[in-house]
Parts: sequence; C-alpha cells; structure tokens
Amino acid sequence: MNHIIHYHHDADKIVTLTLDIPGQATNTMNVAYREAMKNTIIRLENDLDNIAGIIITSAKETFCAGGDLNELSEQVTASIVYQMVNDIKQPLRQLETLGKPVVAAINGAALGGGFELALSTHYRICLNQPSIQLGLPEVTLGLLPAAGGITRMVRLLGIEAALPYIQQGKKFNPQQGKQIGLIHELADSQVALINQAKSWIKANPDAVQPWDKPGYKMPRGNPSSPQLAQKLMIAPAMLIKKTKGCLPAPEKILCAAVEGAQVDFETAYDIESRYFVSLTTGPVAKNMMTSLWHQLNKINSGDSRPPAVSTVKTEKVGVIGAGMMGAGIAYVTAKAGIPVVLKDISIDKAEQGKDYSRRLLQKQVQQGRLTTDNAADILEKIQCTTIDTDFHGCDLIIEAVFEDRQLKTHVTQTAAQQLTTTAVIASNTSTLPITGLAQAIEQQQQFIGLHFFSPVDKMPLVEIIRGKQTSQTTLAKAFDFVRQIRKTPIVVNDSRGFFTSRVFGRYCLEGLALLKEGVAPALLEREAVKAGMPVGPLAVIDEVSLSLLARIRDQEKVDCEQAGIPFTPAPGYDVLDKLLVEYNRKGRAAGRGFYDYPKQDKKQLWPNLVQLFPVTSTVPKADIAERLLFIQSIESLHCLKEGVLNSVADANIGSLFGIGFPVWTGGVLQYINYYGLQAFINRATELAEKYGRRFQPPALLLEQYKTGDFFF
Repeated sequence: MNHIIHYHHDADKIVTLTLDIPGQATNTMNVAYREAMKNTIIRLENDLDNIAGIIITSAKETFCAGGDLNELSEQVTASIVYQMVNDIKQPLRQLETLGKPVVAAINGAALGGGFELALSTHYRICLNQPSIQLGLPEVTLGLLPAAGGITRMVRLLGIEAALPYIQQGKKFNPQQGKQIGLIHELADSQVALINQAKSWIKANPDAVQPWDKPGYKMPRGNPSSPQLAQKLMIAPAMLIKKTKGCLPAPEKILCAAVEGAQVDFETAYDIESRYFVSLTTGPVAKNMMTSLWHQLNKINSGDSRPPAVSTVKTEKVGVIGAGMMGAGIAYVTAKAGIPVVLKDISIDKAEQGKDYSRRLLQKQVQQGRLTTDNAADILEKIQCTTIDTDFHGCDLIIEAVFEDRQLKTHVTQTAAQQLTTTAVIASNTSTLPITGLAQAIEQQQQFIGLHFFSPVDKMPLVEIIRGKQTSQTTLAKAFDFVRQIRKTPIVVNDSRGFFTSRVFGRYCLEGLALLKEGVAPALLEREAVKAGMPVGPLAVIDEVSLSLLARIRDQEKVDCEQAGIPFTPAPGYDVLDKLLVEYNRKGRAAGRGFYDYPKQDKKQLWPNLVQLFPVTSTVPKADIAERLLFIQSIESLHCLKEGVLNSVADANIGSLFGIGFPVWTGGVLQYINYYGLQAFINRATELAEKYGRRFQPPALLLEQYKTGDFFF
C-alpha cells in the first residue's frame, strides 16, 4: 500500500495522501489502487483523533486519469462491473464523511475518475497552468461518470448547469474551473499548492459537503421545480434529435441525473452505478472503448512508425497553395510553434490564406482561450510569399493545390530546387497515387503523402501515404510532424484514393445509386443520418463538389486505359453527370447542387430532384441504412486484403476521424465485429443478391470467419 498511496502525517496533524501507482505514467483506479484506497480509509478512521485534515495529491505529472480501461474491457459480467465501480466510489463517500476537512491539491490533469476523486473532497486547489485538463469525458467512450461524478456535479451545479460536463464530456482548464465553481483556488507552484491546502484545512476544521448539511437545496431547483420541469419534459426529445438514438450513454446520463436528483445521496449513488453497468456490458461502449481508447492509443504511441528511426522534430514548413486546405495546414502548423512559409500565385491570395488563421485566433481571444500576445505570436510565424526562394531552410514542404497531376508536378519541382538534400516533400492529395507524384523530384524516397481533412483546424486525422519509393526515414519524419501538430496519424500504402477517400467515395456513390433506384432524396438523407453518419450522401457530395467526384472518375478512367485495365464506372455516376453536365449544378461552393442554398435561408433539397429521379422505390429503410454502412466496411476489407491498410486500428480510427463513420460502431471493421461475422456475411450476401455484386462478402471476411477470429 505504501508504494501506491504514500501516507504522510505532519506535525500539524495533517495527512497528505500522495498517489503514485508504480510502473505507470499516470495514476489509474486499478485493482491495486482500489485495495490501497480501502486500506487507507481504514487507517484514517483508526487514526482520526490525531488528524486535523487530509490532502490528496499526486507524485506524477498528472493528478489521476481515473478508471483502468484495460481492466474494465476485460470484465464481462454485470456483477463484476458493479462490484468494481462500487469498490472505487464507496471509499470516496467514506472520505468526504470522515468528519475532517479534505482538500484535493490538483497538480496536473484530472479527468474521469480522477476528477471524481477531486469532487469527493471539500475543497479543490489546482495549479494555475492553462494546459491542465479537468473534467468528466467518459461519455466520449460510451460510458458515464460512475464514481460519483453525476451525483456530485448535479448537487454542486444543478441539473441543467451540470449536463454539459457530464453529458457532453466538456473539459475545462483551471481558470475556467474556478469560474464555474468547481475549483476553489489556484496555486502558482507545487509548494504553494500544498501550503494553500494546509492553510484552508486549518481555517475550516468543520468542513462538510453541501449535500450533507441540513436543509440542503439543489442549485437552480430540483426536477419538480416548475421552470426546470418544463425543460426536462422536452430534454429527451432534444437528445434523441442529436444522437439519433444511436448513443445510449447521453440518455443514461440524463436518466441518472434526473432520477438521482429526486432521492437521497446514497440512492442516487446506486442509480449511477446501475446505469454504468448497463452501458459497460452493452455493445456500443465496447465498440467505442475498443477503437477510441485501445486502438487510438496504439496509433498515437507510434505503432505504425518505423521503430529504428530516431524521433525527428520539424523546424520549418513550407505550404504551397493558400486555399482552404493550405490555409488550414499553415494555421495548425503555426499554432504548434513551427514557422510556416505560405506561398500562392499572388501576395493577396497568400494573405487571404493567412487571414484564415487571423479569424480563428481572434475568435479564441474573444472566448478567453488565448491572449492577444499569444495570438500575435502564432500569426507572426506565418510568412506569406509568391517566390520559391523563401522556402530556403524548410525541412518539410507540403503541396496543397488542386487535384491536378500536372499542376502538382510543376509546383513540386520548382519548390524542390530550394531544398536541402534531406528535406521531405509531401502532397496533400486526397486521391492521386503518391508513387506517380513522387516522380516530380529526383529524391523520390523523400516524397510522401500527407492527406489532411477539412476543416483542418477541427479534423483530428492525417492520413500518411507511403509511396513505393518512400524511405523509412521519410515516413518517420512525417509521422513525427503529424504528432507535433497534435493530430492523429494513420499510415497507409499507395493506391488510388488510398483508404479514406476510397471508402468515402463508396458512401457517396451508394447514395447516388439509391437515388437512381427511386429512393426519395429526403428519405435517403434522413436514413443516413439516423444510422449515425454526420450528413447524408447528397449533402456531403455538395460539400466536396460534384466536379471533384467527376474529376476523380475521369482520372481513374485515364489511368485504367493507360494500364490496359477495363474501366467499369460505379453505379451512380450517371446521376452525377446529369446534374453536373445537363443542369450545371456543381455543389455548395457554386450555390447549387443536390441542394439549393438561399442566401437568407437554410439549404433545402432541389425540388426538381424528384422529377429527374421519380420516387418509385420500395427499398426498405433498413436496407438504405445498411447499404450505406456495409459498402464502406466491405471496401475497407478490400483495402486490408490489398495491403493499402496496414492494421485494423488504422481502418477504424481513419473511418471515425476522417470520414465520419458512425461512432457507435467503433469504426468500419469493428462494425463487422459488432454485427457478428456470420451475420454480416449472411446480410452482405442478401444485399448482393438484391442490389449487386459490390456487396458480395470479400474473401478476407470468409477467411476470417473460418478461423473464428474477429478484426482486432
């Protein structure tokens, strides 16, 4: 126990409990912690007459990361999970009712169970560092805060004020925590943190939690209060509108918050535990934990990075093209502290690209997330230019011009003349094969693909594409750069469309095929969103532009002809041509595509769609949704079999972060696990018989089924 929770009793009778779980970078509430905390509570109770107060802090850089998800993932029965969560939360209840003042001296990040531990103390002091993250983000993994997080947050803030933090997983820094009222004091140093904690204990010997005081009333009213009751009547409907019924965790959190607010603390505590068990033993949380915790950590820790190459820090970046993508790349690079040279054909266009960063930074200053000086420092790192000689000193160039092979070749060749022999050149292409683009330079081993997603400042993924000649050193540098700008990298091998664009294209084309078959446009869009996709296929085609999809198709046709391979256009391309060629509807940027975009109103489906493609279909709703999801999973299996994908983790994270595959599924391949291999094979066979051979179960899936293995 002494090696997990250090127990120090000083001359002032103040006990400092220091969390320091051995062999881990962060403290987690694993089985060793649970046993240690139970024994610590017993020791405190036995020594209570000699204790003036208690401080909880950490020996690590972070305070506590909460529950051990590795351990939780292994638990399968409801009774085991129920016992495990209660073994965490009961000592916290004992701690806050010992009759002695308890202070959390938060010296680093406190998320999930770590912040729930802090909430069980009477007073919370945090180091005044903006980088420290606090909060209860369990919902992002399909779970809920079950170590008292819901019960205490609701009693501290009231139901309505607590919901953004427990139901949406909203994080905050120490300053924001103080404004909210969840952090009481800030400290400027580790020494000050402990000293302030001791001072408060001495000044408040009779501290009691608000809900344990006689006459306690919940802030802003309880669920039966008229004003709150009205809001709670419509809350479930508003929640379903947002989650489409695909995500059970936000619903269970609302239930636990409202039900728990109507009963005593102990009963609320148990309600919270029971809802947690129902989530943890359900499929959605398992899907989300598999991908968004285990596989994401595997990727970010460098599983796809060449292990023999030393870590490389990028010092200066050149970006060719100041359009939407180039401007976004310049922004995230500068914000990571890396100088950027942003080039376009005119200074005005380059400055317009820089203005994108200026607008984003101004917004953050207005929101209090950045100081004016911080914003100015970031903006100063972006140098606008029209000449290639300004790329001198760059160790990485990223080309971000239009999807035109000749244009990309030209700008790459001229920029390469200014670089050292060790600099890396990357293309932000979304579809063009990297091996072909690499021929623009002599050192093809130093060429790689870096496929960013729009908007770059919000999208967390970068798809790294390794060409046939790309060296391990180049791949390592690209991987390190992506982590340096705080993005998640997946590494794929070269192919037309790579992974994300290829799978995304299948989603779009399947939507067009459904439209051609006579499915009502509004029904098509609605069923896609109900399945968990962020937007329907027609809306997303408008966003990327019909012209781009047509150019990709035309380039693929040329490549097939040159290679002597028959080109068979996918179903739906004739729908694209009809709108693009016959009606000049190019997409949102042109103000007209599958949707109309009135200046003073919301977008709406073009009324003539139902005339061009009459609604004649009797395709069942379930078939619409599953065709849109199955086609993406099937295409991903082809990518895995062909070696475009290197791992299941890359497939799942790439699909979730890059193309918006429904988060409840855990990703394109985890969706197959969730569905069940035999059931997926049977359903895919049924879809193939009804709608075409593109749904035929791939050989890899049949092989996997024979071995009895899932996709992990």
